[in-house]
Amino acid sequence: MAMGRPREFDVDKALDLALQVFWSKGYEGASIADLTETMGITKPSLYAAFGNKEELFRKALDKYVDGPGGYFQVALAKPNIRAVVEHMLYESADAVTGPDHPPGCLAVQGALTCGDAAESIKQELVARRAKGEQDLRERFERAIAEGELPEGSDAADLAAYLSAILQGMAVQAAGGTTREQVRKIAEMALRTWPPPPDLATV
Repeated sequence: MAMGRPREFDVDKALDLALQVFWSKGYEGASIADLTETMGITKPSLYAAFGNKEELFRKALDKYVDGPGGYFQVALAKPNIRAVVEHMLYESADAVTGPDHPPGCLAVQGALTCGDAAESIKQELVARRAKGEQDLRERFERAIAEGELPEGSDAADLAAYLSAILQGMAVQAAGGTTREQVRKIAEMALRTWPPPPDLATV
């Protein structure tokens, strides 16, 4: 006799559906009933496959970072700092206004409505955003060392500024701002970006 029945659903597809729910409703706004209904599975199946709601959210967040949020790491790998910033801003604008998923950013949306009961999730999202800002700072430090940014540029300040722009674009998109309008924010940020040293002195 078999020791247990195989799962009757596609775990990866179910995780994709859970991601959409969390993205749309935030962590606390997404109830277990919302999740199981959208995923097409029972509560026991959800717990058996994913642990609990918190673990399901963490798995969905990982999937988001590797999928819709993947532009961030792609941008960091660009060969010059202008390309890094352009890719990050424009791809973010497109990602937070994509027609195939909820508007905004899961990492931002998930934390905005977290209360005391979801403190661990809130702290994880804060830590992930801090890691992203640290990655930016290190990339800017490299650009300064390689002479791509004006002497005296502050990598930490630039990373904080760009992070704030990206998060603000996500909040704007979640509130209904169109892609065209969000891309204008990206364009404005690029117009204020420090020029390379050779152009700054022209």
